[in-house]
Amino acid sequence: MNYKLEFPLSPELEKYRDRIEATIKPYIEIKIQNNDRLNWWQSKFGGCPYLPKGFEYPKTAEGKYLFLLAQINFSEVPPLDSFPDQGILQFYIADDDLYGLKLGNSANVDNPALADRFKIIYFPQPDFTVENMITNYDFLPKPEAFPIDGCCSLQFTKKYAPISTSNYKFTEQLGEEIDELFLEDEIRDKYLEISSPFGHKIGGYPDFTQTDIREYSSKCDRKHKEDILLFQMDTDRNDTVKIMWGDTGVANFFIDESALRQLDFSKVLYNWDCS
Repeated sequence: MNYKLEFPLSPELEKYRDRIEATIKPYIEIKIQNNDRLNWWQSKFGGCPYLPKGFEYPKTAEGKYLFLLAQINFSEVPPLDSFPDQGILQFYIADDDLYGLKLGNSANVDNPALADRFKIIYFPQPDFTVENMITNYDFLPKPEAFPIDGCCSLQFTKKYAPISTSNYKFTEQLGEEIDELFLEDEIRDKYLEISSPFGHKIGGYPDFTQTDIREYSSKCDRKHKEDILLFQMDTDRNDTVKIMWGDTGVANFFIDESALRQLDFSKVLYNWDCS
């Protein structure tokens, strides 16, 4: 599908309109909501997850508990191609100084399937009968090094944006002459307003404070290429919940498109970076 920008571009960028519009993708913007009455199955950042009775709570290989980073109930999310239209997707990470990344192989580039300090769980047909859920999480210790302080509900809005400047395919898709234009901060800043890479999102294009980790992973001899942004959580300081990735960083989860269509979340590429 071809998408169009609904506003004028600066004179310097206008002649690249066709190239820019060709990269536009839909995504789901996620906004934090202040909701003190969260139920077990609704979308949330932080807090306690939806888990059916008898389900083993996720742990590291050493037996330490992982903690819920985010829970997405896709029945609350606007439709997005390739993504589920129902079910609950959960993101867990370890409570440590690296937020679940492995030192020396921080993004689990060589084999993300071996990662044990983060976990993705998907329930395609959750049972919303409270009597059939785990509702007592007193066994969980209080996290000591976790990027989220608090718990909140979420609001989802479908939006559209072109490729982000930090995406490793940016120059390939828009041309080297664009890079020269962006040496001027004013032009670059105008494009950043258009591409909207920041914030929490599902799908679309990611943001990085350093380098797109996929530029390195794409050079590895792997069968799977995690090119779809499954989920992004940004640093966020507001009155409802505090989210801080190191020094105002951002976290990304990527997945191969064919795996996403098959709802196979066993090979997800996770990374976060900060300035």
